[in-house]
Amino acid sequence: MVTMSKIEKENAPERDSMADSRGYEKILLVDDEVQITNMAKRLLERSGYCVEEETNSVNALEKFKSHPYQYDIVITDMKMPKMNGANLSKELLRIRPDIPIILCTGFSDEIDRKTAEDIGIRAFIMKPVSRQKLTETIRHILDCKSL
Repeated sequence: MVTMSKIEKENAPERDSMADSRGYEKILLVDDEVQITNMAKRLLERSGYCVEEETNSVNALEKFKSHPYQYDIVITDMKMPKMNGANLSKELLRIRPDIPIILCTGFSDEIDRKTAEDIGIRAFIMKPVSRQKLTETIRHILDCKSL
């Protein structure tokens, strides 16, 4: 499930094929599970994206602080040690308020769509997520950003 703002929904481009979900932008991917980051990185790179992964949310924040404008979008897991995805998102948005963020979670009781939207997160996806859903969500957010 993906949650988008009213503006993003109204301006959503029509997409009906995987080819439309390809991209070239740079993604910061954050998840504490190495297998998930490795799999997601390969999946996204096959779709044309440049992906920098991080398995530690605190390190991801430091990496982002060093070069906040080198990333076009951030994809983060919710449940992580030291700093969860919601808190990471808040910190990223303090540094760069326009950074699009997708929050992925398998634990809907920790955060809901409304809370994610209030933080400034652009999309909220429940795990497991398919390649098509992820790439379509990325493409939608990035395309709407420039409208």
